[in-house]
Amino acid sequence: MSRKPFYVTTPIYYVNDVPHIGHAYTTIAADVMTRYRRMCGFDTFFLTGTDEHGQKIQRAAAAKGLTAQELADRTVVNFQELWKALGVSNDDFIRTTEERHRKVVQHIFATLLAKGDIYKGSYEGWYCVPCETYVPESQMGEAKTCPDCGRKLEMMTEESYFFRMSRYAEPLLAYYEANGEAILPKGRCNEILSFLRGGLRDQSISRTTISWGIPVPGDEKHVVYVWFDALINYLAAVGYPEENAPWQKYWPVVHHLVGKDIIRFHSVVWPAMLLALGVNPPKLVFAHGWWTVEGEKMSKSKGNVVDPFEMVELYGRDSFRYFLLREVPFGLDGDFSELALVQRRNADLANDLGNLLNRTLQMVERYCGGKIPVAGAETEQERDLAELVAATRRDVDSCMDRYAFDEALKNIWVLVGRGNKYIDDTMPWKLGKEENAERLGTVLNTLCRVLRTVACLVAPFIPDSAARMMDQLGLNAESLSGGQGIPEWTEDLSGVSVHRGDVLFPRIDLKEWEAEKADREARKGMLPDPGDHEPEIEVEQFRSCEFRVASVLAVEPVPKADKLYKLELDLGYERRTIVSGIREFYAPEELVGRKIIVICNLKPAKLRGVLSNGMLLAAETADGKGLALLTVDRDIAPGSRIH
Repeated sequence: MSRKPFYVTTPIYYVNDVPHIGHAYTTIAADVMTRYRRMCGFDTFFLTGTDEHGQKIQRAAAAKGLTAQELADRTVVNFQELWKALGVSNDDFIRTTEERHRKVVQHIFATLLAKGDIYKGSYEGWYCVPCETYVPESQMGEAKTCPDCGRKLEMMTEESYFFRMSRYAEPLLAYYEANGEAILPKGRCNEILSFLRGGLRDQSISRTTISWGIPVPGDEKHVVYVWFDALINYLAAVGYPEENAPWQKYWPVVHHLVGKDIIRFHSVVWPAMLLALGVNPPKLVFAHGWWTVEGEKMSKSKGNVVDPFEMVELYGRDSFRYFLLREVPFGLDGDFSELALVQRRNADLANDLGNLLNRTLQMVERYCGGKIPVAGAETEQERDLAELVAATRRDVDSCMDRYAFDEALKNIWVLVGRGNKYIDDTMPWKLGKEENAERLGTVLNTLCRVLRTVACLVAPFIPDSAARMMDQLGLNAESLSGGQGIPEWTEDLSGVSVHRGDVLFPRIDLKEWEAEKADREARKGMLPDPGDHEPEIEVEQFRSCEFRVASVLAVEPVPKADKLYKLELDLGYERRTIVSGIREFYAPEELVGRKIIVICNLKPAKLRGVLSNGMLLAAETADGKGLALLTVDRDIAPGSRIH
C-alpha cells in the first residue's frame, strides 16, 4: 500500500546575516509537522535552504571585502549548524548557488519566454535594495521609503524582462475562491483575494545593474531577478522538470510555511508562475506572524535580538521548541520573553510532564520490581481515561491539519494533567501499602499506557525528551519516527521493564536564574576571554614587584633596531635607561615629559648593545596593531611607588 505524500518547505533564508528567532520559528514548525506526518505513516519530504543571490548579498559582501560567493559560503554554515542544534530533520538543504538550481531556473525562464509569458521591455521605478523589490509610488508615501522595511528607496531605470503576471489574475482568483484553505490564516487569504481583485501588473524579472545572480539564458548581460530565481528552489529540489522525478509525487501536496511579510510572493507571484508552467499552485501557503521581544521590535541597535544558539545552550532545544509553538497561535504575532520560557518550562515540562513520568516509574520500581504490572479489572476511572486518550488523539490530529500547534499542545497537556490527577485520586502508594495488588496493577499499567501515548504525541515537538520517555518506559524510542503511528490504547505493556533515569526537565530556581541572567546581561558586548592568563600568584609575590612612576627625559632610536627606543628616565632618586619596543607606536616628542609606570627591580639586560634597567608598562589592542602606555592620572612625583 502506497503511503500518502507530504511536502513541506520553509522559505530559503538570506545569507547576509546571522540566523535569528524568526528563522528558527518557521523551521521548527516545519520540522514538527514533518515529524508528525512521518510518525503517522506519510511519505514526507522537508526542504529548507538559503537564498544567496541579489543586490543585498552583493553589497553585504563588498562591505566585508569578500566576493558574494565567499560571503555565502561562510554564512550558510550558520544556518546548517543551527538546524543541527535545534534537532531539525530536513530531508534536503538547497542553495540557490547550486548547479541543480541554476539549471531549473534557466529552463523555466526559457520555457516561459518561448510561450510568450516573458518579454523584454524597460522599467523605471523606486527600488528597495534590502527587500529586492520595486515599490509603486502609491505605497511609498512622501518620504520615498519602503512600506515593508522603512528604508529609503532608490530610483532605478533599466532594461528588463517581464513576466506577464497580469494574464493570471483571473485564473488565480478563481483558484483561491474554489480552494478556500489554500492560504492560511483566513485573514491572509482575504488580503490576497482583495489584492487580486484589483488586478495584477506584469512583473520585472531581470536586472542589468547587478552581476550576482543567474544569467538569463541567451542574454547574459541580464541576471534573473532574485525573487523569480528564489521561488523556483521549491521545484528544483524535487527534480523538476524530469520525468519520474520526486516532484511528480510531492508537488501536488506542497505546503509552504512563510513569514507574513513575504506572503504576496508566495501567494501571487509564485502561483502565477506555476500556472504559466501548467503546474498546480501550492496546496497551502501558511503565513505566520512576527516575534517581538518583551514588547519591543527586535533590533541590533537595541541589543535584544534573540540568538537561537544561546537559547538552546541555556535551556536545551526541547524547551525552546516547546515554548515557541506553545506560547502563541501559529499565524499570530508573538512576544518572546526569557522569563516566560523559564516559567513555562517549570510549569508544563517539569511540574506536569516530568512529574507524571517520574512519579509513575518510581512506583513501578518500588511496588512492582521495575516491571509494568498486569492490569486487573477496569473501573469508571480507567474507562474515562481511555475515552480521553481517544479524544486527545482525534483532537491533536485535527489541530495539526490546521497548523494549530498551540491547540495541539493544550490538548496533550489536558491528558497530562488528567494523568497526574488520576494518581492523586487512586493513591497507588496507599494501594501498595494495603497490598491491593490487582488494583495497583491496573493503576500503574494505565499510567504507563497514558505516558506511552503522551510520548508519541509530544515527539514531534520535543523529540529528545520523548525518546527519553520511551527509553525510561522500556519501549523502543525508534518507533517514534518509524511511521508505525501511535500504538492503540489496548496494546498491552505488562511485563515491560522500566528504566527510570534522570529527571526529564530539572526545575530552574528563579532567584538563581535572575542572578545568572543579570550577570549575562552585564557581560553582553564584552570581548571574549583571550585565554592567555598567567598562573595565580600570592600577595607576597605581587609585592616583590617594584612599580614606580618615572618621567621620560629623552628618547632616541636604537641603531639597527626598527622597533626599539632607548628611554632616559627620571625616578626622582636616580636616572635610569630602559629599552622598549614601542617605536612604531610613538614619535619621540610624544613621549618626552610623560609620567609612565615602570618595573624597577628587574635584572638588567642588554638589548642590541644597550643595557636596559627596567621595563615600562603598556596595553596592547586586541588586534595587536595599537599600544597605549600606562600613566598616572594626576601630577605624581617621579619615584612614587605604585601599590
